[in-house]
Amino acid sequence: MQNLDALLKPIRLLILDVDGVLTDGRLYFGPDGEALKTFNTLDGHGIKMLQSTGVEVAIITGRNNPAVARRTSDLGIKHLYSGREDKRAALDELWAASGYSSAESAFMGDDWPDLLAMSAVSFAATVPNACVDVLERSHWISKKKGGEGAVRELCELIMKAQDTFDTALMPYIQGYLKTRDDCC
Repeated sequence: MQNLDALLKPIRLLILDVDGVLTDGRLYFGPDGEALKTFNTLDGHGIKMLQSTGVEVAIITGRNNPAVARRTSDLGIKHLYSGREDKRAALDELWAASGYSSAESAFMGDDWPDLLAMSAVSFAATVPNACVDVLERSHWISKKKGGEGAVRELCELIMKAQDTFDTALMPYIQGYLKTRDDCC
């Protein structure tokens, strides 16, 4: 297998599945039957940091859920394809709309519906609790499970491979140093 850094350097678009990747994959239903989702703030902040380096993020999910649309908006993600069971077709639409190509794209999924899209990009990632076929066909498997910071791991991996991680951290380090110097 090629070096991970070599595979990640050209990535300009990270595409994410939702259930099992951005969430723990469980379905929660409210008292009126509405589907509820929980998202990890570590993943959200990793996405924001990655976007600050010029890498765009997109979401392709098989379900329609207002919580996903809200989270996408809150994170400044411009490309949301929801209710799309054919994720490969949605990926083609995304490339046509965004101008990116398979060579510049990574996809993180966890189940059968993600496989065709994962096989079409240059970097396929997954979570450790993914189905066996996805695990076997991925370039990289996170240490953390979906909904528990797996996306953050991937965002940091991309930034480190592209030598942008330190730059993305700088606003936080400078803020910390300023606060520390002011108080002590």
